[in-house]
Amino acid sequence: MNHSNGILASMSQVPTESTVLVEGIVHARPEHQRRPIPSGDIEVEVTKFRLLNAADSPLPFMSSHAGKLPSEEQRLRYRYLDLRRPELSSNLRKRSEVAHIVRHVLHEEGFTEVETPLLFKSTPEGAREFLVPTRLASTSSRLPDTETTDLESHPEPLFYALPQSPQQAKQLLIASGAVDKYYQLARCFRDEDGRKDRQPEFTQIDLEMAFVSWGEDIPSLTTGTADNWRIGGGEVRDIIERLVRAVWSKVEGFELPERFKVMTYAEAMSRFGSDKPDTRFGLEIKNVTSHLPEPLRSSLIEHGEILEALIVDKAEHHIFGRAAKKIKGMEVEKRLDRIDIKDANLESWLEASKAIHTLSEVTPLSTTELNAALGVISGSTVWLAKRPRIAEGGSTPLGQLRLALSEEAQCSGQLTLSPKPHFLWITEFPLFTRADEDKEFLAHGRWSSSHHPFTAPMRQDIEKLYEGRISEVRGQHYDLVLNGVEIGGGSVRVHDASMQEYIFSNVLQLSESETASFSHLIHALRCGAPPHGGIALGFDRLMAILCKTETIRDVIAFPKTGTGKDLLFQSPAPADPAVLEQYNVRPRNGR
Repeated sequence: MNHSNGILASMSQVPTESTVLVEGIVHARPEHQRRPIPSGDIEVEVTKFRLLNAADSPLPFMSSHAGKLPSEEQRLRYRYLDLRRPELSSNLRKRSEVAHIVRHVLHEEGFTEVETPLLFKSTPEGAREFLVPTRLASTSSRLPDTETTDLESHPEPLFYALPQSPQQAKQLLIASGAVDKYYQLARCFRDEDGRKDRQPEFTQIDLEMAFVSWGEDIPSLTTGTADNWRIGGGEVRDIIERLVRAVWSKVEGFELPERFKVMTYAEAMSRFGSDKPDTRFGLEIKNVTSHLPEPLRSSLIEHGEILEALIVDKAEHHIFGRAAKKIKGMEVEKRLDRIDIKDANLESWLEASKAIHTLSEVTPLSTTELNAALGVISGSTVWLAKRPRIAEGGSTPLGQLRLALSEEAQCSGQLTLSPKPHFLWITEFPLFTRADEDKEFLAHGRWSSSHHPFTAPMRQDIEKLYEGRISEVRGQHYDLVLNGVEIGGGSVRVHDASMQEYIFSNVLQLSESETASFSHLIHALRCGAPPHGGIALGFDRLMAILCKTETIRDVIAFPKTGTGKDLLFQSPAPADPAVLEQYNVRPRNGR
């Protein structure tokens, strides 16, 4: 007994978080003393104790003090301590489990895992890239027999680019005929502004298939009942739905339906004001154009616009009424006309809309028909906004308002969203856009690809493509959305070299040098490439949902901050000028 007391006394002097080796006799705990933790059903009668490595005291923070954790910045700086938290270590184990399920399902489906290059070439695909200098260098482009300065004779530096995705490599792999079904858990890199759901380096479940359907008017090659899937790539859809069902069944113990719902981009933008709608709650947007009095209706049609409304009526007031009051005057309302309906303005509230007065000065504007059609009564709140008839971009002002009202209602406890997964395919996106600010740095006012420049147009819109009706061309592009979060996207690819060249030159208006950077792909298409298509699922985002965490940083072992900094490894960091010289890169001051 004295020996045991001596051991326990020695152990009490060991700093918390130290590494120890304990030997002893294992006993079952009495049932009333058992705890719901690993090893909670047993206790050890210590007979021998050895200190392997004493921890410093004090440590920067104690990961076991869940209620006293420091800021995220501090935890990222000492990530090796933060990873001791059970939540994070459990997330990493679950990530490994899901990766195993993914590989198992795709192996059963006949897919081949192939690694593609990480040192690639910079090409204008749509996102900013990370460049990697190399000691290889080109010679100066100086003309012969001309006098040069030291700077002019300096060899031109050459750079690799880290891949935004394996897009070109996987298409070339399929074009080669060596592999009909490719996949990998691919590392991807994009130099984007920090957001809570993005990292400069991330992982995606990447796959590509040969001989996918191309949206022909032939019996569907996919199984299941007919739905709103009117594009090609049904084979990719089948694989992804099986894969996702397997993950949810084995990890969550939840059986998903055999088929996920499908909605077109146009419908999603019209009803929810978003290309990744959260369908777990109502509050749908309504197109009120047809209910407007003349000449307003004709004026909108003439300008190619529609008028939309979001209404919190009496039936929904108990859910969203408090939220509507709280957001009054906030940023989310600034591009909208907000009208609070009272008895005094019930029959004339349309006249308070600034958007209406830009179209017509005619008054009075009766709202009798609108009230009847929309269910507007005294006590309702109405928000109005104009937009182009053909939707563009990822969201509308009313769509952003809808989400803001939902968030406020959830915070106040008035709205509780279902925890069940609501998977939804969004299809028939515009093939080209001018409404993507993230791509404007490359586009410079030109059209850019909504997805990427290799996405095929819908068969029904090919004629529009060649007629120059670019805004009307829809793509064979599909996104998978879960509870309002995009977790993946893919498309049927252009496999006709002439069409691909037309898109590069006539639509995207790439320069000769920009087009030349895709010459290898164009030639591969000319060598008998089969129809093909694929998809990429955001693995980090998927894991954040499965681990029920708000940020993908919680499912990555060593993440960056929202601004792309690595506080643990202190990167990015300046390079020594002598090192840069080896790569033929000179500091800005030229020294």
